[in-house]
Amino acid sequence: MRYLAAILIGRLIRVAVRFVRPGGGSALPGLVVSKLAPNLVFKTLSSFPSGYVAITGTAGKSTTTKMVVAIVRAHGVEVFTNPSTANIEQGFFSTIVRTGNLFGQVPGTIAILEMDEAHAANVSKEVQPRTSVILNVLEDQLDRFVDPALVRKTLTTVATNTSGKVLLNADDQNCLQIAKDVAKSSTNTWFGFSDKEFASSNLQYAPTYLPDLARPAASVVLESQKDREVVVLIDSQSVAFQLPSRGAHFALDAIAAVAAAKEILGAAFDAELSARVLNELPPVFSRGEVREVDGEDIEFILVQNPASMQLNLDNLQGNPDQVMFAIGRDVHDPSWLWTVDYKSLKEVKVVSGFNFADAALALKYNEVSVEKVEAEYFKAIDDFLALPKPERGVKTVLYSADAMRRLRRYKGFTDPEDVNRA
Repeated sequence: MRYLAAILIGRLIRVAVRFVRPGGGSALPGLVVSKLAPNLVFKTLSSFPSGYVAITGTAGKSTTTKMVVAIVRAHGVEVFTNPSTANIEQGFFSTIVRTGNLFGQVPGTIAILEMDEAHAANVSKEVQPRTSVILNVLEDQLDRFVDPALVRKTLTTVATNTSGKVLLNADDQNCLQIAKDVAKSSTNTWFGFSDKEFASSNLQYAPTYLPDLARPAASVVLESQKDREVVVLIDSQSVAFQLPSRGAHFALDAIAAVAAAKEILGAAFDAELSARVLNELPPVFSRGEVREVDGEDIEFILVQNPASMQLNLDNLQGNPDQVMFAIGRDVHDPSWLWTVDYKSLKEVKVVSGFNFADAALALKYNEVSVEKVEAEYFKAIDDFLALPKPERGVKTVLYSADAMRRLRRYKGFTDPEDVNRA
């Protein structure tokens, strides 16, 4: 009963916001409820019979979480998750308001959650995750984490507070350092690439400025990758499937997801079933999502930090000649745009978003041809979509999170699960 009033208020706010702005209402209710009932999240996470799983790291959280949830559900387990990628504490509150009953009770025997690094550390101090998945430490936006060592510190807190297994990336020296700093190293499980695949990938982890540690043996290994086709070795069993999106970073998400599902399910884990699930799973919205807009296929690619931008640029297909580049107000310090190598991007038709001037300057300085710079974002969207069909590839939108959310609302893409596989 103690949470009834807070949840009722949250639901009323959600209805009101969605009435004014269709597709909205995911953030404000959580913010309000977090002030009225700050312990609701801790109470909810403590209520699952099988505990909760924290999936965290600099990049890949959304895709990995979607993969793990799909695999575990395919094995017949009821899962509570945050499908709208609301990975900070107020997002957890919003998910409880949306999916739970008036007493804060939500369905599911286990919670599998995408969690921002800092928020995962804070929550883990109050309620221990049964399992944690730590994907990587990459160079992030400077206004969020001044130094990768700060990210490593928060993730070490998550690992220390985990009651069971901690799954880590064997190819990232930051993860090796985290494991070294956590006393219960015997509970670590590793996932990683084969030597050949890691050498050919374009994955670049943040430097530790410490002596390299010996790479541990991984229980789930990416044996090979060709475009979206991958072969994964799970202990001694090899399975093949197609990734929902291109790039080595999505292969990393997949092996992390397989390792996590294997740990969660134990003896019930079926490698072949897991491969079939991943072979059919659509991407998370805007992570290489291709959808039809006004009768034409458009690819939407979310970029969130230097590593994300670089990986996605390097995996552009068909040298597209019609690209929109939009950097929104979520990029508080756009200086990181200057750390990216834009050689894979030859031309951009429209530059927009809150940081349109900084984005256009960085592109032009890097000899990327820019046809139009448009300060008014919705006009930029309309102008771009009105362009004739491209001669090469499909129309492609590269945008940051704020620009992504505004475009999705503007075009009526209000359902985060309404994503088809290309």
